Amino acid sequence: MTAAAPPAKPAHRRAAEAGQRAFIVFGGAADQPWLRLLRPGFRHCFAVLADATGWTVLDPLSGRLVVARLEVPAQFDLPGFYRRAGFAVRGPFAPGRPRWRLLPPLAPFTCVALCRAVLGAGAPFAVTPWGLFRALDNDRKNILTPMRLSR
Repeated sequence: MTAAAPPAKPAHRRAAEAGQRAFIVFGGAADQPWLRLLRPGFRHCFAVLADATGWTVLDPLSGRLVVARLEVPAQFDLPGFYRRAGFAVRGPFAPGRPRWRLLPPLAPFTCVALCRAVLGAGAPFAVTPWGLFRALDNDRKNILTPMRLSR
């Protein structure tokens, strides 16, 4: 007889135990004409994930999702790089538990939807990048708790 394998942990718990951190990056580029209606400097957002071995960027561009594993050391200060490049950065956040839904979402897949999905069930409601930035900046209810970085 072989011993049964221990039950698998949910993905969000494995990510948290592995030390995964999420950063949300906001920028002002408008590659589509309708994006010019959004607040300058907050026309797009994307997620950056850090783990023990490096950095992964999740960037929903017009018509496709770019997932890139960057060839930089895990110690590289990618959020600082984005800040120096003029982007607004929020985080780090611990991976949250998944959002439970009875029905599939009816909202379109946007950059904000991707960032909220990365943050998990505790992500604040927002429709625009500026709304998400403000919600993350003004999160006083401790629903989504930023992680403390140990140095």
